[in-house]
Amino acid sequence: MFTDSHCHLASGRFPRDELGQILARAEEAGVHGMMTLATSLEDVQGNLEIANDVRVRAAVGIHPCEVHEAPDDAVERLADYVGDGRVCAIGETGLDYYHAAPEGWDEAGFRKRQQDFLRRHFELAAASGLNVVVHTRDGEGSASFEDALGIYGEFSDRVRAVFHCFVGGWDMAARVIKLGGLVSFGGVATFKNADLVKDSVRRCPAGGFLLESDSPYLAPEPMRGKRNEPAFTMHTARVVADLRGESLEELAAHTEEAVGIFFGRLSDSA
Repeated sequence: MFTDSHCHLASGRFPRDELGQILARAEEAGVHGMMTLATSLEDVQGNLEIANDVRVRAAVGIHPCEVHEAPDDAVERLADYVGDGRVCAIGETGLDYYHAAPEGWDEAGFRKRQQDFLRRHFELAAASGLNVVVHTRDGEGSASFEDALGIYGEFSDRVRAVFHCFVGGWDMAARVIKLGGLVSFGGVATFKNADLVKDSVRRCPAGGFLLESDSPYLAPEPMRGKRNEPAFTMHTARVVADLRGESLEELAAHTEEAVGIFFGRLSDSA
């Protein structure tokens, strides 16, 4: 039994009347728990409603690609939700240097706002006793990762972070883990040309990583190109177990323990 540690069940690509079938398919596949993440203030309530299902818990955050549309006090408004038992983490937050700055913003200003929001998410997490789910993405190089890791370092004595949808090499993963954080592997780890991330999968210590779908995005092989969903986490789990020379039962044992430590309430409720 596995947990999908990162999905977006309130996405418009998941019609609400199909949600019951999506959750049932996940459970049938062996995915018993799901963490659904908000990416904007408008997204929070929908995720909380879905988290009324005992198999699902939620995280609340402002995605870096949404910070230009969010009010200046958006992160402070998230504080209203941290006491809700359905909320198990802060996020999805982070830094995205892949997408160009939106109209009316220059690149430097947009990145500065993302960094400010990320730091404030960490401050909220430290105050609320929750951990943080971090997104990084670059068109080339690793500037977003370096900047996010630097901000995490300011808070790593109080807060843990998971760098989700991790696609970097072992040298990068090791630096996250050294700070007390985790990385999370999704569908990219199943792609034929993903040699860098596959090396990270092999070398990550048990307890240092989670599994995720990032659905509805980035479906794993052999579902690549289709709408992703939590059930497909099992495709990733099989590849990860094979790369590590572990059985599915061995992989589930240590990734589920890591889920319980990092998210707490999710493990207790699922």
